[in-house]
Amino acid sequence: MSMISPCPRYNSNGIACPALPPGQAIDYNESSPIASGGVALQPICKYTTPWPTLSASWVAGQSLTVVFDSYGSPHNGGHCEWSVSFDSGNTFAVVHRVLSHCFYDSNNNRVNNYTFALPADLPSSGSAVFSWSWINASGNREFYMNCADVSITGSSSTSYTGPQMVIANYPGYPMIPEFE
Repeated sequence: MSMISPCPRYNSNGIACPALPPGQAIDYNESSPIASGGVALQPICKYTTPWPTLSASWVAGQSLTVVFDSYGSPHNGGHCEWSVSFDSGNTFAVVHRVLSHCFYDSNNNRVNNYTFALPADLPSSGSAVFSWSWINASGNREFYMNCADVSITGSSSTSYTGPQMVIANYPGYPMIPEFE
């Protein structure tokens, strides 16, 4: 699975993607996990060099829609989190989550987009990192993550405290068995 909007770093199928940073290449394996079986395949965020220009500009409190490719395997759902980082991706605070049934609605139909409101108390930042992360419910124990570089026009606060993003099936973090 892969987020395609906002356009994550180096995505080959992203919508309205910026030009690549110098020396970087398009990711043609954007639907691959960043870890499998506790072995890191890529770093947190998948790529650590940000886009030279932003993927999106948002206002704290606004509603946004995150879109995913339609060809990945949803592995019977799982836990999805959408998070923000104001320190270049070193720490992430969750702004929205779907537990157990990510990529499915209540009638068990496939879902490829999620709409939710950003917290109104997010601080302003010209260089925030927005992430989607996913712990799949079935199959190999994997961890998926994409990051997009965004700006946020927000409140006068200087920080945002939300739940810490959950990382699992990645070196140094818990392994989560299959679940329903």
